[in-house]
Parts: sequence; C-alpha cells; structure tokens
Amino acid sequence: MSDLVIIGASYAGTQLALAARANGFAGGITMIGDEPHLPYQRPPLSKGFLRNEVDASSLPLQSPERFAEERIVLRTGVAAHRIDREACRVELSDGSDIGYGHLALTTGARCRTLACEGAGLGNVHYLRGLADACAIRDAAGRARRVAVIGGGFIGLEAAAALRSLGCEVTVVEMQERLLQRAVPPLISTFLMQAHAQQGVRLRLSSRVGRVLGQGTVEAVELESGEVIAADMVVAGLGVVPNVELARACGLAIDNGIVVDRYARTSDPDIVAAGDCASYPNPWLNGLGEGGGADAGRCVRVESIQSANDLARVAGATVSGQTVPYDAVPWFWSDQYGYKLQMVGTSNGHDHAVVRGNVESGRFTALYLRAGTLIGADSVNRPVDHMAARRLIAARVQPDPAALRDEAVALKTLMPA
Repeated sequence: MSDLVIIGASYAGTQLALAARANGFAGGITMIGDEPHLPYQRPPLSKGFLRNEVDASSLPLQSPERFAEERIVLRTGVAAHRIDREACRVELSDGSDIGYGHLALTTGARCRTLACEGAGLGNVHYLRGLADACAIRDAAGRARRVAVIGGGFIGLEAAAALRSLGCEVTVVEMQERLLQRAVPPLISTFLMQAHAQQGVRLRLSSRVGRVLGQGTVEAVELESGEVIAADMVVAGLGVVPNVELARACGLAIDNGIVVDRYARTSDPDIVAAGDCASYPNPWLNGLGEGGGADAGRCVRVESIQSANDLARVAGATVSGQTVPYDAVPWFWSDQYGYKLQMVGTSNGHDHAVVRGNVESGRFTALYLRAGTLIGADSVNRPVDHMAARRLIAARVQPDPAALRDEAVALKTLMPA
C-alpha cells in the first residue's frame, strides 16, 4: 500500500492517522506540523491553561511512544510549501520533499486579525496556538485592564479566564448580543448576565475605531468615540481556514477545502478534515437526511468533535473503507462555573422548551422543528446533554410536555 502524508499536526491529523491504522492502513504514515510541539489539545488554552490550572505538559494528544507504536512519523517544526499533484509530492520549508500515495490536509485555521489603526501595537494578542496562550498568560500577570474584542466563544472564554486572574475586563462586540450567530437569545442573555455578575463590562453593538498607544496598548477607541483604557487587547474575531496550499494546487474551495461525506476532495487521492474542511453536514443543513432544501450545502464546523469525527471518516477512506460522515455535531464552552454544552442546531426551530430553571444556572433549552428535536443547549446538565445527543440522532418527535417535565428522564424518550 502506498504511503499517507498528513499536512497538519492537529487534532484532525492525529485522529486521521490513528483511524487509518485502526482501519488496516499498512503503508507508511508521516505527519507534518509547523509548530515545534507534539500535537496538543487546544480547548484548554482559552480555559484552564489561561487560568493557570492546566500545565503545558498535560496538553499532548498522544505520547511519542504511542506514535511510534502506530508507526506514525512526526516531522515537527517544518511547513509544507507546495503540493505537486502530478508528481504526488509535497515540498517542505526545509528544502526537502516527500512523496505520497494518499495525502490528507488537516491544516486548520488561523485567527482573523484586526484591521484598524494601532492593530500592530505591542500587547495586542490573538489566541489560537500554545505560543499565543503562553503570551497572553504572561501578559496577564502584568496587565490591569484588558479589552477583549469579540463576544464569541474564544473572546468570552478569554474574558472569563482573565477576570478570574483579577484583570478588569471589557468585552466589545459588534453584534446586538453575545454569540449571536451561535446561540438563541436565551443563552446570549444568560451569558451576558453571568459576565456582568463577575464584573465584566460589555459594549454590545459596538465597533473598534482604533487602538491607541505609544509602542504598546494604552486604550481602545470605539467608533462611537468612547475610549476604553486598556493595558492589553485580546482579539477574538473568528478564524480563516488555511486553504492556500489546496487552492494553489487546484483543489475546489468554498469557505474551506470542499470535501464530500467521505472526506474526499476534488482529487480522489487527497482527503481533508478539521477546521479547514467544508463538507455536507446533514444535521446543520435541513433536518437530517433529506429534510431541507439546503441539506446538501457544504458547511465548515469549527469544533474538536467535528474535526475528530470527519478525521475518522477520512482515515477510513484512505484505508479503502466507505463510511459516510453522519455524526451529530456537539460543542462545549466553560465560563466561570458554567459548562455550556450544545448539540445539533437551534437554527430554524419553530418551538423551544426549557427544562429546569434558568435563574439557577442549571437548565436545558431544547429546540424542535416540525415536531422533531433538532438541538439542545445545556448549562450544567451533562445528563441532559448526553441524552439529547442520542435523541437528536434518532430523529425523535417527543411530546414537548415530556421534555419540560423534570420528572421524565430524557433518555426514556428514546424509541424502543
């Protein structure tokens, strides 16, 4: 069997390599990563790592011994510069090249950057990799006032972590509410109140005009004219998929590297997975199988679970298996003492049910469309979350009264 080369020493890259071996791939596997580290966990970077509760030594996804056992060769600290599809070779930044029979692109994404005056001042930070998190954690030890630009998951998790370290924090968000694209108003309002209770100042419907300072950050000026004093800025403006290699070698691109439900790109010898991949997700488009006019549209899902699930599919594909992607997407976020767990989607729901008490900080919001459960957001109710994952996958049409009734365990609503 020909060799597999994986560009991107990421969650998706690691899972893809292990899945290929688990599915009987017998050829050589080489994983190429531009960071000097072993593939590592990224979610703790904006959570426990920033709060000094997680040490860098606990972040690697697998030990060197595990990679060796699986006959996976890691080449870290080197980047892929060019893909020659005709010759089936990858040119690397150290001047070498490597041939492939199968190629996997798990190149991830990079932070969207500020495009305003002062964006290049010292102490303006972005959070994507370990080096970013180390820089923010180090700077937080000296900063007193932090402006977090962006009220998405990364921005809010960073705000919560920095507030717990004693920094004064102001969150600036251009939308009318927090996480506007990701969650319904109920969840946005709950998180807004949680941050406000912790002393975080919120500026919604606000845009940054410029960052002020002489050499390093001193303040952020909003387009409204308000000036927010800050020793440090953390910008969480979303990410841009790393598709340059794929585009340069002629692969189809549409808000990511386009793949089918088997993780195959427009080149049958190349698969892709992770934050760089755009694929048909039956759960986020329409209502499961064939349930909506947009059911075949490709989407790009930025989550560890999605990266792992699609990578497992890609690993099977390079091994000659045909296993379509059909996993229900789920996500999570930790902010203060609240664990928000999301599954499926709330987009397009026509009925919502709240289980538990929102004021208590322990509840689940469940979303239905045409009677079918399509999503759920749980705060500090992990049992509800796990049950909802199964119910959504089974496309149940539960009685809303039963969903609301805490005397009825959600798992009992699974069809026989």
